[in-house]
Amino acid sequence: MEKSEGSPDVGNREWSAAREPTKCREGCDSLVSMATAPDEDPYNIPMLVLASASPRRQELLRNAGISFEVHPADIPEDPLPGESAKDCAERLAREKALAVARVRPNLSPNDVVLGADTVVVVDGALLGKPSDAADAARMLRMLSGRTHRVITGVCLVAGGVARVSSETTVVTVNRLTDQDIADYVASGEPMDKAGAYAIQGIASRWIPRIDGDYGNVVGLPVALVWKMMREVSTQYPVPCNQKNRAI
Repeated sequence: MEKSEGSPDVGNREWSAAREPTKCREGCDSLVSMATAPDEDPYNIPMLVLASASPRRQELLRNAGISFEVHPADIPEDPLPGESAKDCAERLAREKALAVARVRPNLSPNDVVLGADTVVVVDGALLGKPSDAADAARMLRMLSGRTHRVITGVCLVAGGVARVSSETTVVTVNRLTDQDIADYVASGEPMDKAGAYAIQGIASRWIPRIDGDYGNVVGLPVALVWKMMREVSTQYPVPCNQKNRAI
C-alpha cells in the first residue's frame, strides 16, 4: 500500500521486537506489560478504537467486556476486479483501520485501531450490503436452500504496524418462499447487512445450523480479535492508567 502523507510508517513496517515497558504517568512506579505475565491479568490489553459505526460490532465487543471507542472509517467498499472474497474482506478491514489511524490526531502509541469487513460468498459470488430492496431480494434468492460462507476480515493497527487476519463460518439456510423473501425485505432488516440477512434477527428462523464462529456471522469474530489484541499487547506494553478505562 502507498504510504500516506504525514504517516509514512503506518501499515508499512514488520512487527518489531517487544518494546521496553514504560513507567506509568500518574506516579506509579510499577511496569505493566502483557509480555511479562500475559495470564496474570487477562484485561491488561490496549485500548481499542473501533473503525466502524456498526451497532452489531459494538454490541459484540461490549458483551465480551472489551473496552473501545468508536471512530468510523469512510472508505469505498467495492471489491476489486478478480479479487477473492477473503482478500477483499482483509483488504477492506486493513484500509478501514489505516484510514482511522492516519487521521486520528490523539491516537496513543498504546491504542489499537480495529478495522473489520464482512462479506458473504455463495457459488463464488461475493455478496456485500444490498443497494436496494430488489438487490436484497436477489441475494436472498441466491442463499435460499443452500450453504454459503461468511468471511470477516480483521485488522489491528498498533504502533504504526498493521496486522491482518480473517475468520470463515459456513452457514446453512432453509428454502425461502417468495412470500418469506418479500416479507423479510419489507421488514427493513436486510438493508445494511452483508448478504442481506441478520442471523441474530428475523433470519434466524431460516438458519438451522452453522459451522464456525457465530459472532463472525453477526459481524465480528470476537475470539479472533481478542487473540490478536493479546498478541499486540506483548509488543506494545499498556500503561497502568489505561487498564481500566470504561467500556
